[in-house]
Amino acid sequence: MSGRDERHPAIVITSGEPAGIGPELVAQLAVRHGERAFPARLVIVGDLALLREREARVGAAVRYTPFDAASFAPTSGSVEVIDEPVAVPVTPGHPDPTNSASVLAMLGRAADACATGEFAALVTAPVQKSVLQDAGFEFSGHTEFLAERAHVPRVVMLLVGGGLRVALVTTHLPLSAVPAAITTAAVGETLAIVAAELNARFGIEAPRIAVCGLNPHAGEGGHLGREDGDVIAPAIAAARAAGIDATGPIPADTVFVPAIAQRYDAIVAMYHDQGLPPLKAASFGGGVNVTLGLPYVRTSVDHGTALDLAADAAGARRADPGSLFAAIDLALELARRGR
Repeated sequence: MSGRDERHPAIVITSGEPAGIGPELVAQLAVRHGERAFPARLVIVGDLALLREREARVGAAVRYTPFDAASFAPTSGSVEVIDEPVAVPVTPGHPDPTNSASVLAMLGRAADACATGEFAALVTAPVQKSVLQDAGFEFSGHTEFLAERAHVPRVVMLLVGGGLRVALVTTHLPLSAVPAAITTAAVGETLAIVAAELNARFGIEAPRIAVCGLNPHAGEGGHLGREDGDVIAPAIAAARAAGIDATGPIPADTVFVPAIAQRYDAIVAMYHDQGLPPLKAASFGGGVNVTLGLPYVRTSVDHGTALDLAADAAGARRADPGSLFAAIDLALELARRGR
């Protein structure tokens, strides 16, 4: 089986932290697929017994079937499952570090299958990073894990939603560590990846990219920091010399003004909480996280594990699957366009 079927691409979906809302979102996805099928083969990686247990919490009647690479009817509306059992029983809302190895095994199985072409795209439900770290794993996020797994030196986190595309130079770092991580090379490599992927995956022939400054007012001519003029501006100049339509550095409180943001196909922010709040304010519940620079398509929801919702059955029923649905729609679009 190859994931490159243009009519019904095979999409693999990880169910995320077992104690979070991922399994409930997967159940709602399965219901939606049964009622109004996505034009795709959907395959979940997760604990099959747990998925069946949690479907009852959302009042779902789900058609889960064991994954069979050799046999599939694309119009069946069923969702296949690659069973990756958890190590210990799961209490919703209360993650157990003992299950961390199975969470990473689930993610690794899906990522490796995409890298070999078994699946056309990977969609991930949220994991609880702190629990993985408590278990002794060096895990700062999906983005970094997938880059290391694919042996890719740099990938870029891109959030899509609310009419915006926002890419990040740095991802999951403490704010105190950000300035040292903003180098001319890092900004330049990010711009090159964003420009190439907007062209190849999103079909934008000559993408226009705005680049945020790091400091307030983009450094105010050096009075509020030297990074904007000494580090970011040279990277932009080099990108422009290489044919990339990049503009900046622009103060972040200016570039996200709608009348200005709409001039650009993407905005490159310097750090996580510079770029994501404006996008999430515009799109929460429908935003999608895309990893650029991998050898395959990867999208994800734009929210966390929502342990508070998962802990309560009524809350779990209220979990909004909109971002997961949007992540699958975008994965299908990108997979069909190819590279």
